[in-house]
Amino acid sequence: MLLVAAGVCPVARAMERVTLRNGFEVDCVRREVAGDKVRLYFAGGTGASANFLEVAADAVVRVEWVADAVVPKPAVQPKAVVAAEPTTAEMGEMIAHAGAAHHIDADLLASVVRAESGGQVRAVSRTGARGLMQLMPATANELGVEDSFKADQNIAGGTAYLDGLLVRYQDNVALALAAYNAGPAAVDRYKGVPPYAETRAYVARVIREFNRRKRTVTVVAAR
Repeated sequence: MLLVAAGVCPVARAMERVTLRNGFEVDCVRREVAGDKVRLYFAGGTGASANFLEVAADAVVRVEWVADAVVPKPAVQPKAVVAAEPTTAEMGEMIAHAGAAHHIDADLLASVVRAESGGQVRAVSRTGARGLMQLMPATANELGVEDSFKADQNIAGGTAYLDGLLVRYQDNVALALAAYNAGPAAVDRYKGVPPYAETRAYVARVIREFNRRKRTVTVVAAR
């Protein structure tokens, strides 16, 4: 969160909306190309405290200007406090903690995170779903998630939601995943995985990633 000094006046700042190959959209104030990577900078923070998301250059498929955003301009340069993005290890601990709390296999949760957001904490879909487990604002609010871009809150909320679906569908993972993607109403209407290409591909992708993780663990343990 950026702390702003009192007595400010708003100024307009142009924003760019970057669409990634996986369908997610990210609004940023500027872009920087560094080799085969692109850094997408968010408002707030400068220098070492700059807040940015780094993606592969070929992951960017479209860039367009959006309406100018009004941001506060401090009369005196404030100190910025920007939450650091979690490391892979830290994210793994968050997933393990959430899985233990809801008795859900951490590898299944990690597979859902990969399918939903590719592990991007600030991912935003075209429909407005946010964060690692792509929570819609209304769903996040119901789950008590105050900030969907905070990894621990998002993972906790998404895990609680998936837990409820697993209970609803009596631990049928395929149906729970289908409901996570398309909504319980669609699963109930078709009495199974809905005949939506996107949903069926999603369920298959999560299960495939889950099986891959389990095979990797088995191979490592056998060595």
